[in-house]
Amino acid sequence: MLSIFAVGILAVLLAACGGDESASGSGDTITWKMGHLSNEDHQWHKTAEKFAELVDEKTDGKLQIEIYPNEQLGSETEVLNGIEAGTVDMTISGETMQNWAPEAALMAAPYAFKGEDHLKSVVEGEIGEEIEGSIKENVGVTPLYYHMRAPRNLTSNEPIETPSDLEGFKMRVPNVPLFMDAWEAAGARPQVMDFSEVFTGLQQGVIDGQENPVDLIKSAGFAEVQDYVNLTEHVYSWIYVVVGNEQFEALDEDTQKAVQEAAAEAQSYGMDLYESETAEITQSLKDEGMEFVEVDQDALSKAMKPAVEKSLSEKQLELYEKIVEAGE
Repeated sequence: MLSIFAVGILAVLLAACGGDESASGSGDTITWKMGHLSNEDHQWHKTAEKFAELVDEKTDGKLQIEIYPNEQLGSETEVLNGIEAGTVDMTISGETMQNWAPEAALMAAPYAFKGEDHLKSVVEGEIGEEIEGSIKENVGVTPLYYHMRAPRNLTSNEPIETPSDLEGFKMRVPNVPLFMDAWEAAGARPQVMDFSEVFTGLQQGVIDGQENPVDLIKSAGFAEVQDYVNLTEHVYSWIYVVVGNEQFEALDEDTQKAVQEAAAEAQSYGMDLYESETAEITQSLKDEGMEFVEVDQDALSKAMKPAVEKSLSEKQLELYEKIVEAGE
């Protein structure tokens, strides 16, 4: 009986050891866990699925990527902390990373970018390289590819046309100090809240509005609880798909190269989705009853600018001025 028992224990141990290795393992198959905030219909998720498919194909199945949308693995900040702890491997993150890398604040500085062409030239140029370098060094993650984001707009149940309409307006902002300062200066009452709590917050009247690009307004179903999209276009920004430095550096050279090739193809795929879907989404929100309101952007920009400049450190301000100059 003892020998049968010992054989049984041995079989269990062998079965446990025979599974796929995690990102920290050195077995035949490496698995990376990716957690992000958007839902399954969103272009970020669709692109992540394409990226995972390409990685699988280019590494002959050696590297597998498991994707967990809808903040299943926690909020953006929690997932970034998880990457550091080694419990998660990848996420999609942008200006939230300024909590570690101050330069990342410039990824979404209000009224810094004049439009998409200006943004693209910055991301893919020297300023973008500087921001990526800071993220790698201070956040401990390696940017693989980026998504251009539709401009951020303010949603509400009353039209907001000028800064005076923001008086007493309770709104959600992500965990970005710069956003808090800018919206306070414009007259609103901003508060930080996880994205997954925003719909309920709007439904229950805890907040009066929130600001996001049209794709997230659509995928989160905000048309059910908000009547207006106010065209503030206060932030043109981008967001990175990142992996932990340790996880990336643990790969052999061929696998690293395969990941980078997959990332470049996913970048192109995501850009095509962005271009085709943004116009469709805008029309869809109108069809769902949301009214798009013209906003005095100059007045809003003037109201926010002193707070933006004041909240930036000397180094950040220097980068901000470089970005503004690049668009002139």
